[in-house]
Amino acid sequence: MISDFFLALILALIQGLTEFLPISSSAHLLFPSLLFGAKDFGIVFDISVHAGTLVAVIYYFKKEILGLFHAWMPWSHNRNKENFSLGLHLIVATLPIVLAGLLASDLSESRSVNINSIAWANLIFAALLFAAYKFSSQSRSLAELTLFAALIIGCFQALAVFPGASRSGMAITGALIIGLNIKDTSRFAFLLSIPTILGALILMLAKGAFSIASSDMLIMLTGFIGSAFVAFFTIKSFLQFVEKIGMTPFVLYRVALGVVLLLLCFHLSFSHKPINRN
Repeated sequence: MISDFFLALILALIQGLTEFLPISSSAHLLFPSLLFGAKDFGIVFDISVHAGTLVAVIYYFKKEILGLFHAWMPWSHNRNKENFSLGLHLIVATLPIVLAGLLASDLSESRSVNINSIAWANLIFAALLFAAYKFSSQSRSLAELTLFAALIIGCFQALAVFPGASRSGMAITGALIIGLNIKDTSRFAFLLSIPTILGALILMLAKGAFSIASSDMLIMLTGFIGSAFVAFFTIKSFLQFVEKIGMTPFVLYRVALGVVLLLLCFHLSFSHKPINRN
C-alpha cells in the first residue's frame, strides 16, 4: 500500500497539473485510487490543494490583479479603462458558475464519481473543444470583449459542475466560440479561475464540518506546496506554448483518456468490481 505522504504528493501534482490544462482533473484523480486502492483524504485535503492552485495563479498574474484592484478602487484617479472593463467582464463571467454551483452542489461536491460518465464527458467535451478551436475566427482581443460574450464564456465554464468537463477546458471552449484569439482566451480562462477557485474554497469552508488533526498537517502541507508549485509552472508553460501547439494535442489526449476510461469501466464491470470512487 502506498504511504499517505506519497499519495498526497501524487494527488497534489495531479491537481496542480490538470487544474489549468483543458484535460479534466476529475478524470486523472481517479487513477490513484484505482491503481493503488488509495483512500480519500477528504475535504481538508481538497481545501489545501485548491488553496495551492489559487496561490499559484494569483502569484503568476499578480501585476494584472494589482491593475484590476487599482482600476476598481473608488479613490483611484485616472483609472485604466481596460482593466476596469476586464474586471467587469470577469465578474459577469463568474456569475453562471456561482449559480450552477449552488443549484447543483450535490453533483459538484459528490465524492462518488462514475467512471463511465467521466469517460463520456471527456469525449463529448473534447469534440466540442476541437470544433470551437477549428471553426473559431480567433479575431477578437480582450479589449473587444463584450458583457454578453463574457456571459457566454461564463455559461460554458458553468458546465464544469459535471465531472469530467474540465473548468479551464469549458472556459477556453466558450472563449473560442465567441471568437477570442487563443492567447487572450487562455489568459481570460486563467484569470477567471481566480474567483471560481476562491468561491469553491469559501463554499467548502462554509459547508465543511471538519477538524484538523496534527497527523493531517503534513498531508495538507504536501497538498498545498505540491499543487502550488506544479500549477505555477503549468500556467507559465501553457501560456508560452499555446500559440504554437494550439488545442489539438489536448483534444487528442482527452479522446485517448476517454477511451481508456471506457475500457477500464468495461473491465471493472465485467470483473464485477465497483466502478465508483468513494
